[in-house]
Amino acid sequence: MPYLTYEEYNELGFTEIESQVFDRLLKRASDAIDSVTRHFYRFNSLEDDVSFRSEQFKKAVAAQIEYFHNMGATNSHGLNEPGTVTIGRTTVSKGARNSAQNEQQNNLVSDDAFLYLKDTGLLYRGLGVI
Repeated sequence: MPYLTYEEYNELGFTEIESQVFDRLLKRASDAIDSVTRHFYRFNSLEDDVSFRSEQFKKAVAAQIEYFHNMGATNSHGLNEPGTVTIGRTTVSKGARNSAQNEQQNNLVSDDAFLYLKDTGLLYRGLGVI
């Protein structure tokens, strides 16, 4: 079952796109958001969850669809930024990240999507209490 419908996407006020484009980007955007939320809604019901968290998750998926649409890409190959740029005698380098995985995800997942997810607990990486 898809996380978001075309009608919900439009109601959220994101960039207007055609329904065929939405359908094409929905799966890739859902996969990208699943990767940073550790597939939470593959194991839990989106409809039965706390409304705040499920609404923020849907907004994150919508933001990811918009991001892919605006960038004209659906994977990291279209979104990678150069690590170092040199123009004449001036060199600008991208700062170091904690891990290569973080860098790849940050290139692939929209900053807006992270903003929607940050207060939901879906980005938590600690150990659960048993």
